[in-house]
Amino acid sequence: MKVGTRGEWLAARKELLDDEKELTRAADEVARKRQELPWVRLDKAYTFETDDGDKTLAELFDGRSQLLVYHFMFGPKYTAGCPTCSSIADTFDGVRAHLLNHDVTFLASSRAPLEKLQAYKRRMGWQFPWVSSHGSDFNFDFGVSFTEEEQREGAEYNFRSFPTMQPIIESGAPPIVQQAAATGTDPAGYMEEGPGMSAFALSDGAVYHTYSAYARGLDVLMSYYQWLDRAPEGRNEDPSRFWIRRHDEYE
Repeated sequence: MKVGTRGEWLAARKELLDDEKELTRAADEVARKRQELPWVRLDKAYTFETDDGDKTLAELFDGRSQLLVYHFMFGPKYTAGCPTCSSIADTFDGVRAHLLNHDVTFLASSRAPLEKLQAYKRRMGWQFPWVSSHGSDFNFDFGVSFTEEEQREGAEYNFRSFPTMQPIIESGAPPIVQQAAATGTDPAGYMEEGPGMSAFALSDGAVYHTYSAYARGLDVLMSYYQWLDRAPEGRNEDPSRFWIRRHDEYE
């Protein structure tokens, strides 16, 4: 803690404003480059279980030209959704109405069977569409699910290759152990899934993949971190204790 006068605070705040403006301009430039990425046509068929029956990826657009998908960590072995993904999903219902009005369909997708997703959604009080990719290659093709063999012998996540996931699985790191327990799995079972988001476009009946992000690329979706970064003590996290819980689990 550093105590000063109002004048000292104002001088330091104006200096910080220059840095914030530079960061904003840099973010605008990154967004421009993101939208200039080439589109990749998807010819592989994906089928999803939805509340309205089985649908193809093209049908998930629901009459719009753009689709945003949050890859929610809820694998077939899980008994409940990932707490961190759940904290992110708490914002979806409020955002979705604005996206729909801007020609963007939004939904979440997971590998767990649809009935598990529906039950968990009722528990959390959410309304956004949540589809199951159970039985398709969707999660594997978009880098958010991993086989036991990939965990042992190597996989790619966040556009980087991991020769093996075993050191992470066996590390005993509190975030992995606590999150695994919260989903009813062990670390290996928990890490069969990873978080991410993907963007798609529909043009002349063809579906194109335009963007995906993973890991720290999802920080912007964790709106509570944006608020904590502006609080006096910031994120103030204890590395020995993972603090995020589902919203119905806080005391």
